Amino acid sequence: MWDAPVRVTHWLMVASFAAAWLTAESERWRLLHVSAGYTLAGLVAFRIVWGLVGTRHARFASFVRGPAAVLAYLRGLLGGHGTHTPGHNPAGALAILALLGGSALLTASGWALYNELGGHALEELHEALANGLLALVGVHVAAVVVSSRLHRENLVRAMVDGRQSGAAGDAIRRPWRGVAAVVLAAVLGFWAWQWHSAPAADITAAHSQGDDD
Repeated sequence: MWDAPVRVTHWLMVASFAAAWLTAESERWRLLHVSAGYTLAGLVAFRIVWGLVGTRHARFASFVRGPAAVLAYLRGLLGGHGTHTPGHNPAGALAILALLGGSALLTASGWALYNELGGHALEELHEALANGLLALVGVHVAAVVVSSRLHRENLVRAMVDGRQSGAAGDAIRRPWRGVAAVVLAAVLGFWAWQWHSAPAADITAAHSQGDDD
């Protein structure tokens, strides 16, 4: 149901945000933090493009609905009989838009800080955005668990193998694994380039910090 680019991008975004979050307070892992942030920004950009030109269930036009549809779905969810939809449900669509928007703001503020374009206020904003995004991730995970139990399907597994219950006509024609492979190769290539071309000062600082620890 979900194509390979959507699934690969989703898990790479999870890994990037987790890596950036875990290294946020450590000067020793500054390069890792910055690399994870740049990776997240690139993945957000790709997901936006794929949301416009990708397969049926990847396109925003197929799952982003108005407030009435979202409220109707939430009422059904609270009543224990939410309507099953192929791909992302109306409430999940809001979470996706919020996660993409929050990630874009977070990485933009991080880029500005890294290039010394802001002061303490921007640093506080960056931290607030990170905390807000973490809270949103928690809400998203909880909603996935509830939806999985309500609809009796494993949505986490569906985001791994792409298979979701539904009518035959809801299936996509091809998974586009080649595009997913290009996305993965681009991320791995960026990380290899980032670490091999890292300024000597950053590497020395990291080693010095490690010796002090």
